[in-house]
Amino acid sequence: MQIGVAYSEPAQQLWLRIEVPDESTVQQAIEQSGILTKFPHIDLAEYKIGIFGKMAELDDGLKPGDRIEIYRAITADPATVPRRVIATDDDE
Repeated sequence: MQIGVAYSEPAQQLWLRIEVPDESTVQQAIEQSGILTKFPHIDLAEYKIGIFGKMAELDDGLKPGDRIEIYRAITADPATVPRRVIATDDDE
């Protein structure tokens, strides 16, 4: 079956479409995709994983067309972002 694996960083985004056996788990698909070779700092024990925006576990099964998403940690508090934008606008 065909599924997708997506990961994004500020400077690079990657979305792979791969073919996996029907009984594949999320972890097996991520490993098969090769994304861990391209981004060796990804730690599946630490990073959150989702399928189409819903949290998933590494041992969850997949359905045809699923898109696995690997979520990196948030580096900015979303509540402070508008304040920083406003402060920047005032400086001009």
